Amino acid sequence: MTAACWWQTPPPALDAAAGAAAAARWDRLTKPLGSLGRLEQAVTHLAAQQGRTTPRLDRVHITVFAADHGVAAQGVSAYPQAVTAQMLANFAGGGAAIAVLARHLGASLEIIDVGTVHAVHPMPGVLDRGVAPGTADFTQAPAMTPAQTEAAMAVGAECIRAAGAAGAELFIGGEMGIGNTTAATALGCALLGEAPAALVGRGTGVDTAGLARKCAAVAQALARHCAEDRTPFEILCRLGGLELAALAGAYLAAAQQRLPVLVDGFIATAAALVAVRLNPGVSAWLHFAHRSAEPGHARLLEALCSDALLDLDLRLGEGSGAALALPLLRAACTLHGEMATFAAAGVSGATTR
Repeated sequence: MTAACWWQTPPPALDAAAGAAAAARWDRLTKPLGSLGRLEQAVTHLAAQQGRTTPRLDRVHITVFAADHGVAAQGVSAYPQAVTAQMLANFAGGGAAIAVLARHLGASLEIIDVGTVHAVHPMPGVLDRGVAPGTADFTQAPAMTPAQTEAAMAVGAECIRAAGAAGAELFIGGEMGIGNTTAATALGCALLGEAPAALVGRGTGVDTAGLARKCAAVAQALARHCAEDRTPFEILCRLGGLELAALAGAYLAAAQQRLPVLVDGFIATAAALVAVRLNPGVSAWLHFAHRSAEPGHARLLEALCSDALLDLDLRLGEGSGAALALPLLRAACTLHGEMATFAAAGVSGATTR
């Protein structure tokens, strides 16, 4: 790791005045105080992030980062590794869930190959930013070198620069990579000091034997790489993935560029935890879309002192849960911007007793 890392620059502070003005507007609208609950909190948070009293989410950018994992050799997924490259083509062809949702939402969607094994480029609709042909099997060696990790993080930051230049008002990061729930679980265990059994889940739907292999792989990786204190960057190098590093880099860059982030499920939240451990100021720029069916997700959210907007037992990834939560946030912004105030509607406000 270089001495002066771009991701260590603290993000700007939230606009407290805009947040206060947004909160005051909620209290003037024709409804009981606080009656829209966490939607009011989310919009007030967005106002402070965007620096305007009435925030908007018209321009949303979604990036799906794809990469392969050497730990797939341990039989931790219900699908073969070739599926990662096959899904790249499905994303670009518009057939994957996130592609359908992006069209429906009018959001821009880009697909980035950060390091798959089987993809053949050029592939229409896919940006080739390959750092390496997947990671090493982290039960045997560090998943990535420091240089590979930094390069993958830079891919994420590059995507944010382009999204910001295009006027994005919100960023959603998705991921694809056979074996990446195992990597995300290992990251979570290492960063939180948890045993594998507390966080390991079925991911793509592995059977009981597959779940045992997954738990054993995470335990072996933790024993190999976390026997001594490691920095968050070292943990990311040893246990992460190229797409997870790209996601973490994107979250870091988004916070530094005042771009709010809507975090997807378990894997995306593991990357967000890495980003926050690398630069604590990032946490102020994150919203969490949904609570995944993966058992470790609740623990990650707790560690980030956050709660999710939705709880639908989702475990698809790709950014799909965040895309599903976007209409809820958009509706909340519309309510905040378009509801009448008590004064304008000629409605009496609450009386104190």
